[in-house]
Amino acid sequence: MFEEHKREHREGEMVMLQTNIDDMNPELCPYVSERLLSAGAHDVFWIPILMKKGRPGFLLNVLTNADRLNLMETIVFEETTTLGMRYIWTECKRLERHLVDVETPWGTIGVKVGVMGGKTVQFAPEYAQCEAAAKANGIPLKTVFEAARRAYQDSVRAEGGETG
Repeated sequence: MFEEHKREHREGEMVMLQTNIDDMNPELCPYVSERLLSAGAHDVFWIPILMKKGRPGFLLNVLTNADRLNLMETIVFEETTTLGMRYIWTECKRLERHLVDVETPWGTIGVKVGVMGGKTVQFAPEYAQCEAAAKANGIPLKTVFEAARRAYQDSVRAEGGETG
């Protein structure tokens, strides 16, 4: 799952493509995001903004590798109403990541673990798995999420380690 993040590293030659959009139906945003992510964008997010003359709009941000920039441009121009975009050249720091399965009263849940310098600094249950367990068992999502976090912490303590 995290093949490209098996080790801590910096990823260079990244581009943050940005565009302000004020005349597009916001119901299209999830579809545009999915197209961009499916095409290899590392991240896609929308920020509500206030544009010229007080018009509400969105700032679309697409983080991608430089070699995928042309493809991302094409998707943004095809799927949105923008007439232009700007680029911010950047790099990203990536933690080593791996997935650990833990047992909860509602089944096995994967926990994503972030490691820096050999030490766990982040961990979070997989949202989709927690959501599925909550729906299947008719319980609050936060109950499953908290149980998965506790199960991970307990498993690490049992091995004599620390959690982030």
